[in-house]
Amino acid sequence: MSRAASRSVLRTSLALLASTALAAPLALTAPVHASATDPYTVSALKVTVRAGDRTCSLDADIYRPSGVDAAHPAPAVLTTNGFGGSKADGSTDAIAKALAARGYVALAYSGLGFGKSGCPISLDDPRIDGRAASGLVDLLAGTRAADDGTRVDYVTQDGSGDPRVGMIGGSYGGAIQMATASVDHRIDALIPLITWNDLSYSLDPNNAGGAAGPVPGAYKYEWTNGFFLIGEAQGLLHPSLAASRWGGAGCLHFVAPVCETKRLLDSRRYPAGRTAAMLAYVRSVSPVSYLRSVKAPTLLVQGQDDTLFNLNEAAATYRTLTAQGTPAKMIWQSWGHSGGMKNPAPGELDLGKGDLESRYVGGRILAWFDRYLHHRKGAPTGPAFAYYRDWATEGPTYATSSRFPVGAGQKLYLSGDGRLVDDRTEVARGSRTYRNHLLPTSHSENPAAGLLGLPDLAPYDGRGTFLGWTSAPVAEGRPVDVVGAPRVTLKVISPRTERVQNSSDAADKLVLFAKLYDVAPDGSKRLVHRLIAPARVPDVTRKFTVELPAIVHRYEPGHRLRLVIAASDTAYAGNRGVKPVTVTSAPEDTGLLELPVTQGAFG
Repeated sequence: MSRAASRSVLRTSLALLASTALAAPLALTAPVHASATDPYTVSALKVTVRAGDRTCSLDADIYRPSGVDAAHPAPAVLTTNGFGGSKADGSTDAIAKALAARGYVALAYSGLGFGKSGCPISLDDPRIDGRAASGLVDLLAGTRAADDGTRVDYVTQDGSGDPRVGMIGGSYGGAIQMATASVDHRIDALIPLITWNDLSYSLDPNNAGGAAGPVPGAYKYEWTNGFFLIGEAQGLLHPSLAASRWGGAGCLHFVAPVCETKRLLDSRRYPAGRTAAMLAYVRSVSPVSYLRSVKAPTLLVQGQDDTLFNLNEAAATYRTLTAQGTPAKMIWQSWGHSGGMKNPAPGELDLGKGDLESRYVGGRILAWFDRYLHHRKGAPTGPAFAYYRDWATEGPTYATSSRFPVGAGQKLYLSGDGRLVDDRTEVARGSRTYRNHLLPTSHSENPAAGLLGLPDLAPYDGRGTFLGWTSAPVAEGRPVDVVGAPRVTLKVISPRTERVQNSSDAADKLVLFAKLYDVAPDGSKRLVHRLIAPARVPDVTRKFTVELPAIVHRYEPGHRLRLVIAASDTAYAGNRGVKPVTVTSAPEDTGLLELPVTQGAFG
């Protein structure tokens, strides 16, 4: 597509998209503006660095606390924006000011391809974005000068050229921390919020057969298109962009491999060779491929209300880091990318207000930096795992655990009459069938509606295009708490899929969508956080397991849990052609739902 044609397409949607939270996923409130009484000074800097095969100019602000100088140095914290934002967006600006007010040297910068920083967007690639951020660590070390000759000589040093520096930020500003720490071991502490582990799972998820498997999933095209449009919009939003910002392979502002990945996803075809290359590239810019090189202590904060980067992403990162001996802890807070620009729940962290000490997550952030940047060995960094409970109206809203995962696995069996039963012998024999239509017949969410604060349709499933299994009501006085990722194992019968099982195009494989509802006594139902698990079944002739997105949810007395397997979803690309699917149940051979339950049990 030519630049002129691209601009014509973009103009029709940018007025809507550019103002959404996609552009600044953490900008929860207006930025906190500095005044003459603020206990720090702010200086704007340009720093030219080498990033991959390009030279890029980074636009940065450095916040210097009062009283900090070469004789009285302080640790530093590096922060950058969410996708589409800049150093001046609400959260980046507020983080820097809050930390500078607490005595840290804060360096906020616009990521590559955003704000006034140069070079195309490269998805936090450690070989590009990570190397660029490492150049800013050189600035904090005093071994590199800004473009105007400014040198920083007031950051605490752990050795020659080794500044004591942490990183914090959310979403796009979260993954960059791990990318930087993988190529620069001078980073001393990380606090990534609501970010990804594997972009192939985030944007093309396959919850069957392992998230990092060879079979691609169901293209999450609504989220992906929103981000892509905002990235391509940079030239319209900032008409005076430097020439280094132009992309390749037909994209305006993305590096060529991103453009090629988007083109393949849009084709909704997965030929073997191109698909393998696409998956390899997307994972190469994701923490899943380079976490082995991350040694900096990491506090992971992930949002329960997040259909873009769900809790499973943080859990995967946590497991990898702790297994290799990297100090890591994890918090599941309430808010994430979904649900629009609403205020955080009472008691939850609000970065724009800067009152870190009065919030559970804020206190954990300060303690993490106390321990690893101030080297206060007695500073308590909290439990291994903590999670927000929206039902906790008295006492602490966060529950904590010395381990992860938590909860015992309760087993429920899929009965042929549509029940979920806790005793295999109660399974009724039976078979039920659904079929997909050429257009989606189920709906989970419209991300743009949520982000813009507009009403979204309630989740629904079209008759004949899904199967459901429902538990007995929760017993009086014994609520059931589910904390973690449920799993469903089943086998389906799909003759039309079997005929193309060995096709060289993975798009011929069966796609289905698993999800859990909370059904109230009056029959109304709620899809918890609108989360679903797309699955492209590796082999329909064998049993397979689908790991659903993790949840923290209480099923109140009288409520029932309902498992649904649907043929399609409006937010995802689905099946190629019509593929009827049958699920058969018998006591000796039936599907199984496993739930991580911390309290109560389904009868």
